Amino acid sequence: MRSFPSMVNENSCEAETQSPEPQGPGRGAARWGPQHAGARELANLYSPGKRCQEWISVVLCFSLIAFNFIHLLANFHLGHSWYILLSIVAGILTADFASGLVHWGADTWGSVDLPIFGKAFIRPFREHHIDPTAITRHDFIETNGDNCMLTIVPLANMAFNFLTLSPAEVYHIYPWYCYLFALAIFVTLTNQIHKWSHTYFGLPRWVVLLQDCHIILPRKHHRVHHVSPHETYFCITTGWLNYPLEKLGFWRNLEDLIQSVTGEKPRADDLKWAQKVK
Repeated sequence: MRSFPSMVNENSCEAETQSPEPQGPGRGAARWGPQHAGARELANLYSPGKRCQEWISVVLCFSLIAFNFIHLLANFHLGHSWYILLSIVAGILTADFASGLVHWGADTWGSVDLPIFGKAFIRPFREHHIDPTAITRHDFIETNGDNCMLTIVPLANMAFNFLTLSPAEVYHIYPWYCYLFALAIFVTLTNQIHKWSHTYFGLPRWVVLLQDCHIILPRKHHRVHHVSPHETYFCITTGWLNYPLEKLGFWRNLEDLIQSVTGEKPRADDLKWAQKVK
């Protein structure tokens, strides 16, 4: 069973994560950022096939978002107002938890060497820890392609239902659609929000305001995750659930359970890439 370090406060994170050197066991010899040998190798694994998948995902996803939004507006009734508000909050919370679950899973387990899945989906997580600013150099397609892919099926199902269900049927399930739509929107935007949390210059004022109000992931809040060995504060949509999950020891207990059953050590592949210096 591994030991879990005490929680660092956000002020100490600011100084630690701004250091040009990676922190933690085995990481002091390699410089942090795009010049790191592991970061360069991981960046070179981004393929034309992956780029094509991202383009298709973004186009389909935003087309479905626009279609569903128009139909939500067309079917709006004032009697649903409170249900809509609750549905939106529930959708945001679900998206935040989902972002943490996916982020934790990809950070903690798996390998870049896994067939298809490793290079396509594990690779960006490994690159991000040894070159945290790489995400700020990704364009809109590379930043958001994977998350757009995740929401295509539920958005397509919603669009199909709008086309086939009667107005009375839509009325009865309208709050559920509001929940699904809010969930889809925030899942789709999670990587963009994450990118903004690493961007310290040139952000639009409205983005900074949303961060300052903690409506989306604040920059200072996310620094906690980037203290090596990156084992806490995984939720990256709003970050609302990070503190309660940390107090519950949710990720730590889940890792201990998986390690006791499988014998796999958390973040072993992450450390391997961080140690690549040549």
